[in-house]
Amino acid sequence: MVGHPNKGKSSIVSTLARDDSIAISKRSGTTTRSDHFKIDTGNAGFELIDTPGFQRPQKVLHWLKNNAGSADKRAQAVANFVSDEKCKNQFPDEVELLTPLVEGSAILYVVDGSRPYGREYEAEMEILRWTGRPSMALINPIENNNHIESWQNALAQFFKIVRVFNPMQADFNKQVDLLEAFSHLEPNWKFTLEQVVIDLTKHHQTLIEQSVKLLSEMLIDLCNYQIEQKVLTEEQAKLLQPALVKKYNLHMKERERSAYRDLCHLYSHRQSSLSIADLKLPPDLFDSEQWYAWGLNKKQLAIISGMTGAAAGAAVDLAVAGHSFMLGAIGGGFGGFSSAWLGANKLAASRVKGLPLGGYQAVQGPINNLNFPYVVIGRFLYVHEILSLKTHADRSDILVSPERLKEKIDQMQKDQSKSLHVACKKLVSQTAVDDLRKNLQSLF
Repeated sequence: MVGHPNKGKSSIVSTLARDDSIAISKRSGTTTRSDHFKIDTGNAGFELIDTPGFQRPQKVLHWLKNNAGSADKRAQAVANFVSDEKCKNQFPDEVELLTPLVEGSAILYVVDGSRPYGREYEAEMEILRWTGRPSMALINPIENNNHIESWQNALAQFFKIVRVFNPMQADFNKQVDLLEAFSHLEPNWKFTLEQVVIDLTKHHQTLIEQSVKLLSEMLIDLCNYQIEQKVLTEEQAKLLQPALVKKYNLHMKERERSAYRDLCHLYSHRQSSLSIADLKLPPDLFDSEQWYAWGLNKKQLAIISGMTGAAAGAAVDLAVAGHSFMLGAIGGGFGGFSSAWLGANKLAASRVKGLPLGGYQAVQGPINNLNFPYVVIGRFLYVHEILSLKTHADRSDILVSPERLKEKIDQMQKDQSKSLHVACKKLVSQTAVDDLRKNLQSLF
């Protein structure tokens, strides 16, 4: 990775290496020495070298011209420049960036497509051409696409391949496309890079399967969790209930947060301070006013409930023009509500019961509302989509958009959505779901 300072070389390395620990800064000259990043994909691999930017290309080119009488001497002149002690002292950045090329690396020359092309870049491009190494130019549109065409016209004069590549937006497919283009630089690399792409594709699918596993385990835990405490009298049980509710809610919120932390680790976003607050999600699972944003809306619940045998309840809702607020369809003993929003104190069963051998027991949970698993799924899918698409060069804040679950449910086949709904009904009734992962897989 070579080029003028502050053109996004480190960002491209961070994205391709899937490493968010690489220093990225708007300050020019963040990289002062070459950093080597070995990417092992399992059965193959490659190495990326992030180098300092050119500082004095005109003077370096002048030195090279004075030390090479003809074109066949140019590559040797570059090698002599790198090994010359005076050059190391006078041009440390250029010696640092040219050393890997002398040792056999290919060239990835990076420019900023949002800045105008200028002749001052031609000296450094000419130096790179003198190395005789396979070369590709990457146009990084850091702020806009205003000057991409002029860059393409100029770069084509110096480089075999010219690509536009935005490391902040390059999804998995775009990264794979770039790796495949590398094989055209050096034919001897073709087999290895093909194996790299195969490995990465398998790894990408594995990440999805592991994400499904995280979600299914969290769903089972959240839908089955309850907390209980034995006491001597019914009065003691009632007094204990508020503390029990608080402890229950804290456990549920922490369980969701831990799943998000595991997801961040899974996708190697270890440096990103991702949390529920940072993601602008509702503050916790008990913000019931957000439920129809994150779960299914009333119409979708009615349709899917009808598919799975709850048609009678749904018909009641439709007959009263929705004034029962889906309580007929979702059941659960909520017929007395007069609001579409489910009260937080009604989300989980809170009760006191007598014990056969004397004494009482205060119990909190589990949640038995049918929309609850959809809320959990919707929030997890949103975080997963953000993290799976987020490149490791992108350190920006995340904006919330909780409509994805509704879109995904609408896009599912009828039998898929029916199967998922059956699974959700089993979850809120604390019944084992044998094919939960299979049902969730279609949402990814």
